[in-house]
Amino acid sequence: MNDYILLLTMALSFILTVVISPIIIPFLRRLKFGQSIRDEGPKSHQKKSGTPTMGGVMILISIAITTIVSSFWFISEPSQVHIFIVLFVLVGYGLLGFLDDYIKVALKRNLGLTSKQKMLGQVIIAIVVYFILQQNGFSTYIEIPGTAVELELGFGYALLILVMLVGGSNAVNLTDGLDGLLAGTAAIAFGAFGILAWITGGNMEVAVFCLAVVGALLGFLVFNAHPAKVFMGDTGSLALGGAIAVVAILTKLELLLVIIGGIFVIETLSVILQVASFKTTGKRIFKMSPLHHHYELKGWSEWRVVTTFWAVGFIFAFLGVYIEVMFG
Repeated sequence: MNDYILLLTMALSFILTVVISPIIIPFLRRLKFGQSIRDEGPKSHQKKSGTPTMGGVMILISIAITTIVSSFWFISEPSQVHIFIVLFVLVGYGLLGFLDDYIKVALKRNLGLTSKQKMLGQVIIAIVVYFILQQNGFSTYIEIPGTAVELELGFGYALLILVMLVGGSNAVNLTDGLDGLLAGTAAIAFGAFGILAWITGGNMEVAVFCLAVVGALLGFLVFNAHPAKVFMGDTGSLALGGAIAVVAILTKLELLLVIIGGIFVIETLSVILQVASFKTTGKRIFKMSPLHHHYELKGWSEWRVVTTFWAVGFIFAFLGVYIEVMFG
């Protein structure tokens, strides 16, 4: 029965996104919520200027509605704490991203929120999550993937939550740079966590949430695949980054996030290495960071970059599921 629940959840979220998107996209266009393209980006991106952004709104709406409906309709005695936490993080980081997007497109300040403002919001949400988990007796150990080894972190678990939520939201945000790139890679990663949550049997609410995310992202891809009719903006990317981190926490697969979310890790490392190299040697390792821009400037078509990253993301997701199923 559980597999039907997940399929119905994914289908409902997909349909909801496909239905509301044609309503919201013209609305965003009328409000002139168009994407501003930074001059230092690839020149081929200049033609995307004016494409409606903040499309993450419809992703969040679909996920929230589907998660609530499926959890309370299909699951007997769902964990309200788990449902509240995943939606709190999703909406909290989504609102933070919405503010960032609004400042960019409405106030015409291309960099949006300052890094300190964004970081403060991310940290506050992470602290709230920690205290909610602490009040509900959540375990503070972590498992080493592929082994039976457990490490008790105690209060150090609070720091881990902080690093995961802040780091996860920023890493996923960096990946959102090409049509369909983040929607596809995130759908794959959430699908992997949804499978693992379903297999454990004790995290059906989290599994439902993950499949609601997958459905919403696949629906969004109908309008976001190249050439994109809408971008998700920070409204979507920050929300998805925080959400995948909290999913890894609730399923006690914290360290496996590094594998399943391997694409996001690589994208972040490319930025860190680029900055470190330029500051220390004055030379750049990549033509441009994050990494997806490097391949664009090497002459790859946008679609080739996106589909290649999807394929690599799938390999990472498969590896993560395989390790947990076979050795976890």
